[in-house]
Amino acid sequence: MDPPLPFPQSLCHRCAAPPRYVRSPTAVFILCPLLPIKYPPQPVVQCALFRPKQAL
Repeated sequence: MDPPLPFPQSLCHRCAAPPRYVRSPTAVFILCPLLPIKYPPQPVVQCALFRPKQAL
């Protein structure tokens, strides 16, 4: 079973550019493959590079 997503309201989880989740013993960071700031402050509610995932 996967752990719950950090910051569930963040746009990152719904973006077509798949984020990477970097876990430490005390925190989870969301790495963005598109932004110059690789670890944007969370939750991301606006992003110029956001593109929604395509429905399967």
